[in-house]
Amino acid sequence: MWDRARSPLVWFLLGLGLAVTLPPSPLGILAPLPLAPLLLWGGFRVGMWAGLGFWSVHLIWLPWSFADLFGPWGVVPFIPLILAKAATWGILFGLTLRRPLARVGGWVVLEYLTSLGELAFPWGFVGYSLVGAPGRWLAALGGVYLLSLVVLLVAYGLGRRQYWVAIPWALLWLIPLPLAQPAQTALLVQGNVNPLRKVVGDVPDEQVYITLTRQGLAEHPEARLVVWPETAVSAFPSELPAVLGGRELVSGFNAEGGYNRVVRYVNGRILETYDKNRLAPFGEFFPWQRYIGPVYSFFFRAFGFGADLASRPFGSGYRTLGPYGAYICYESVFPEVARALTLRGAGVLVLGSNDAWFGPSFGALQHFEMGRLRAVENGRWVLRAGNDGVTAAIDPYGRVVARIPQHVAGYLAAPYAPATGQTLYTRLGDWAVLIGLGLLVWVRASRLRRLTWRERNWGDVTVPR
Repeated sequence: MWDRARSPLVWFLLGLGLAVTLPPSPLGILAPLPLAPLLLWGGFRVGMWAGLGFWSVHLIWLPWSFADLFGPWGVVPFIPLILAKAATWGILFGLTLRRPLARVGGWVVLEYLTSLGELAFPWGFVGYSLVGAPGRWLAALGGVYLLSLVVLLVAYGLGRRQYWVAIPWALLWLIPLPLAQPAQTALLVQGNVNPLRKVVGDVPDEQVYITLTRQGLAEHPEARLVVWPETAVSAFPSELPAVLGGRELVSGFNAEGGYNRVVRYVNGRILETYDKNRLAPFGEFFPWQRYIGPVYSFFFRAFGFGADLASRPFGSGYRTLGPYGAYICYESVFPEVARALTLRGAGVLVLGSNDAWFGPSFGALQHFEMGRLRAVENGRWVLRAGNDGVTAAIDPYGRVVARIPQHVAGYLAAPYAPATGQTLYTRLGDWAVLIGLGLLVWVRASRLRRLTWRERNWGDVTVPR
């Protein structure tokens, strides 16, 4: 049937169908169904059309949120992004024509490659379809890349009519998980501050956080740790030590020199700092600004900033803040960050974020769901404080055990417990990518000479039974 269905619309709809199975959608259990034909058929052209369907839905929050913040010009960056992402699918499909196992391996390798370099944008991993399933615990063995490998192999089995693979797949959605036992409480503060006010220099009053912290500690005096979100303040008010009453504060901090920083503050002093290492491209730093500066200037003015924006400086490495592995916003989608902090002794992971940029779109929820896996991968509680949400506590099995509504000012009494020990993923890292690379190299090399260039890259062949 698929051999005869060469309409681009078919492949576009399959890509779209895959997109609606990833977070924040609850339909992850269906992910292998659109994946099965995408693994078995087609070359560059099919991959390009399927990629357009996938990325135009998976990343629809980008024009949605940017148009809400910046007007019609906010939609423009979406177009080259989805074309570039779709092209990577086309290249993968072209390189793995008629070798579905090679495509399985290549898919995992492609996901890994999107997390590297200055333009790293690790969205769209098919492994995140399991974030709502108890089977996400497999991430403790091999991270999100192992989850992607599992999803792809199930899809491969279904495509080859090996329907027995549906049994272990179903079990991943049914197995029970142990209970986590929190022993301590943290107060997570959600200020709900408009991020544009800071960009244009209208810094909100730090009293927002002082007031919420005072109210929260009065209601939850058992909390010994307070967490404020990304770039919460540029200076700490003089009354803060009295409000904290000897408690520790981990807070986002707009530091001198433009660093996006998080600090550990105790008894009126900053004891330790961490500067963000993974900056968001085109948001916190601007690649190739020396060469395409006029293009940036045009969009800055179109977005209403009125002048060129300066890139933030990068941090100089991963370091813990005492027992806390604190990281910042965009870093939550990079498995390497939370893993590095855990290896350096973090007993609990603390994430400060500012997802107000996502506006009314589902981007903030998507970002949150992806970040849940960092808890599973490293066997640590994650305490997440968002400027306007999502503010939540996540246990080491990836369950959201406490949460407050988005888009309101408030605070959350978040249970947690420091942990010791290391998961297999923390110790060995992204070994699942090596399996993917092995499949890609080994299977692609077989029978390669039997296909012409056009067949390999455009898929103009009949698929054997």
